[in-house]
Amino acid sequence: MKKLVWVFAICLTGISCSQHESENSKEKLSAEVKAEETVTEDSKKVELEEKDQGELVGPEIWDDLLKEHVNKKGEVDYAGMKKDVKKLDEYLASVSANPPAKNWSKDEKLAYWINAYNAFTVKLILNNADNGIASIKDIGPKTQVPFVNTPWDIKFIEIDGKKYDLNNIEHGIIRKEYKNDPRYHFALVCAAESCPRLRNEAYTAKKLNKQLEEEAEVFLNNREKNKIGKDGVAISPLFKWYSKDFEREMSIAEWINKYSDDKVDPEKKDFNYTDYSWKLNGKF
Repeated sequence: MKKLVWVFAICLTGISCSQHESENSKEKLSAEVKAEETVTEDSKKVELEEKDQGELVGPEIWDDLLKEHVNKKGEVDYAGMKKDVKKLDEYLASVSANPPAKNWSKDEKLAYWINAYNAFTVKLILNNADNGIASIKDIGPKTQVPFVNTPWDIKFIEIDGKKYDLNNIEHGIIRKEYKNDPRYHFALVCAAESCPRLRNEAYTAKKLNKQLEEEAEVFLNNREKNKIGKDGVAISPLFKWYSKDFEREMSIAEWINKYSDDKVDPEKKDFNYTDYSWKLNGKF
């Protein structure tokens, strides 16, 4: 009888421990899920502290580099860029030393940030040129967590004494400050084939509206990135990833019909998406 009681007690203890372990596992899993939920673009927010006055950054050096080493399709001659890296560094130094100020117009600020994002992306590629990368995603650890340890999370950018990564510029500044004009998505280039093309001229406040209009048209009429025709419709995943940004202004169908030569049903809401190529948007 005592033996039976002892066995029963062991069983009860085992059940109790098992339940405790299960509860701990659930708590741990819950904590992990909560932690994962906090790792979003919101974690990249930047509090800008603009000075009252600031000198505008002349884009001439960046403009010359783009004209010299980027073709009309947006394909980059990274070998040529590497040879001219001192010029690129000179431009980036001026960007670092002259952040947007309160006396700048909104277009001057947006042009600055677009140019900065694109130029620093090129610099990131050049920094890793000797590693034989075939994609920007080859930079960094093999296992990458979005907004944690991807190439876009490397703090290699310095502006006005503060460290930034590319996600800070895109998600923490541009998407936050320029919500009413998501056309910037057609200008930001992540160094991949399926990204919008890298325009072979610098963005300027004076021409910004025209430049963004042209890039929207070029992107939506690129049939490798957006297949729109009688055989069906498959659009860039860009419209899925940033649907909230685009739909703040108008529906995805309206975006297509405004800039694409081929049109879709204005009421269309469900879309298929093209495959996204992360191959480098150029060669060494």
